[in-house]
Amino acid sequence: MGATTEHIEALLRRMTPVSAPREQQEEVAALLHGLRRLRPRERRGLGCKLVGPNKETIAIPESVFFVLERVVEVLAHGDAIIVVPVGKELTTQQAADLLNISRQYLVRLLEQGKVPHSTTGKHRRLRIEDVLSYKEGRDQERKAQLEELASTSEEAGGYDELK
Repeated sequence: MGATTEHIEALLRRMTPVSAPREQQEEVAALLHGLRRLRPRERRGLGCKLVGPNKETIAIPESVFFVLERVVEVLAHGDAIIVVPVGKELTTQQAADLLNISRQYLVRLLEQGKVPHSTTGKHRRLRIEDVLSYKEGRDQERKAQLEELASTSEEAGGYDELK
């Protein structure tokens, strides 16, 4: 296992966003193309398999195939991905990383009651579902504010190029 592979595996285990290294972008794009070429009937229970370096094969259940396809799609577009088990409790640092905010700011949100959490001793834990729910609400609020700002600017005569 090379340093890059070990590094990526460590990032995944820490639930840190992972993207495909530049030197693997072509391979990821080719993999996505290959996965998309499979017809839906070929994917559904008709024996998709992983083949190892010694020609050993392992069957891939349909659910795993679709997750793999989605992961490859995200990586092929140059985006990063986080793999997080549902039901998982996160540390404040993991949750802050997922929200792309500082840990100190997250702690303030917790103290204000904006994100549910539990405390075990001195340690705060957050359910992944609660963090993702907060993130979705925050993103929707930001989008609404941006749309309102654009509308206000347009009403004030901004965006001449759109006229």
